Amino acid sequence: MTDSYRGVFGAIPYAIRSTDSWTMRVYGVIGALATAAIALVVTLALVVWMAETAGIPSGTYLFTRSLYVVLGFAAVAPLLAPLLFVARRHRRDLPVAAGYDRKLAYAGFLFLASLYLGLIVTAPADLRDPAGSVLLSALYALPRPAGALFPVLAAAVVFWTHYRLRGDDEDGSKSRNGSAT
Repeated sequence: MTDSYRGVFGAIPYAIRSTDSWTMRVYGVIGALATAAIALVVTLALVVWMAETAGIPSGTYLFTRSLYVVLGFAAVAPLLAPLLFVARRHRRDLPVAAGYDRKLAYAGFLFLASLYLGLIVTAPADLRDPAGSVLLSALYALPRPAGALFPVLAAAVVFWTHYRLRGDDEDGSKSRNGSAT
């Protein structure tokens, strides 16, 4: 445990260093940068929103600010989850199925792409580019609330991939927190 990590910020480089999968290493860099960018955008937008609504004595704005933070966390958590799962697995030397790191990286990339698709669907009408693409036209035709469906399904894939590829202990039982259950 001498090269162990401390918290989320130490787990990211630990996962990148300890994995044998180049796919996970690439995802580690891209996922960490995307997480930092999303966290920065959400933080700055929250500061601007708080400044714009500072003089309004309504509890509704306090609730929506809190909801905004929760939604920002919901966008960041599945991006970090593959890195945290891989770091935990390597630190505790947990048994997993073959290709665990690589498949979790693919699930992380899927979630990142789903965020982009969700942004396309929820784009305001005045910001939509009238491109001749059939795929883009189909995404624009979806109702705006459907944009949340892409990230939710992709986040479920990330966690399902981890759940499905966890290893079995010697006695055939699923490994939980390093001990057989």
